[in-house]
Amino acid sequence: MELWQELLRKSLETAEDFAEVFGVDKDLMRRISEKYPVRINPYYLSLIRYKGDPIWLQCFPSPEELADEEMPEDPLDEDAMSPVPSITHRYPDRVLFLVTSQCSMYCRFCTRKRKVGDSSKISMKFIQDGIEYIRNHPEVRDVILSGGDPLMLTDYMLEKIIKALREIPHVEIIRIGTKMPCVLPQRITENLCNMLKKYHPIYVNTHFNHPWEITPESKRACEMLADAGIPVGNQTVLLRGVNDDPYVMQDLMKKLLAIRVRPYYIYQADITRGANHFRTPIKVGIEIMDKLRGHISGLAVPYYVIDAPGGGGKIPILPHYVIAHNESEIILRNFRYEIYVYPDVKEDEIEEIVYEPKPTAEPRKIVERKKWLVE
Repeated sequence: MELWQELLRKSLETAEDFAEVFGVDKDLMRRISEKYPVRINPYYLSLIRYKGDPIWLQCFPSPEELADEEMPEDPLDEDAMSPVPSITHRYPDRVLFLVTSQCSMYCRFCTRKRKVGDSSKISMKFIQDGIEYIRNHPEVRDVILSGGDPLMLTDYMLEKIIKALREIPHVEIIRIGTKMPCVLPQRITENLCNMLKKYHPIYVNTHFNHPWEITPESKRACEMLADAGIPVGNQTVLLRGVNDDPYVMQDLMKKLLAIRVRPYYIYQADITRGANHFRTPIKVGIEIMDKLRGHISGLAVPYYVIDAPGGGGKIPILPHYVIAHNESEIILRNFRYEIYVYPDVKEDEIEEIVYEPKPTAEPRKIVERKKWLVE
């Protein structure tokens, strides 16, 4: 048994565990755990500094989860876009492939609270059906392994899935969505990295939400992945009481770059049943982006997005940088709120060249704009 598996076996998972360690109401913990899964492994538990801190809020069951019955269980309409139980096919050329229902720590804000922790939601048949679906859909070039956390699988099982995907000619990119580098970094082993690098291009998207999660252990895990040639990106969720502060986000993004992780997204929290208490006003996210762009390296600035309810996909949200725009110029403000004017190009100054298509192409006209030349 590997170290990460030993740590996982020592996790807090029952109402009795929480009552014994924290002295909390056992009946309340039981009611929460009957509705939503609970698990905190010893490593992540060790990051808690005080009751109610940003680590505690992400992992400790809260009675607010039971008070929320108004929000949808499936806010992104994943199930409606699921042609087979393990696949969500929302975008034209890529699919989400759920390969496990298990996690090493159950986040209290999870958008899949309806599924995680329930082993009946993912089976070997569902995984095989997912591989067959991908094989039969040549438009799919990008596969994102998710769950649950794909790295809850053994190296052997994970390799079986990745190898099967690599044998499909039209699958170009495989991505792994995992929180392990953050919540159980001991899972990132030399054996795992050696296995993954046989199947490049492999990408990892991980999930840090607070600077306290960046530790010597998580740094080592992320650097091992990077050294194996695996680009690592980070997807942060904007959470009330955890990271809804521009300077906390600045610190997080800078620390991520220092451990060779590229900030990718900041998500507005989904409208998920049992997690609504984590949501912040959208203006908070806009203010955070305003304090990132220009104030820290562009490499450290992620996209702030809303994953549109009902399956609309990710929609980027930006601060208002455009003051005015007409046919002759655009008026902009920078990160210091200084105003600048940029002259626009007038339509009549651009010459259009019309090309006839080659005989093999579908009959149509292709219009290409010539580069604007200044006389």
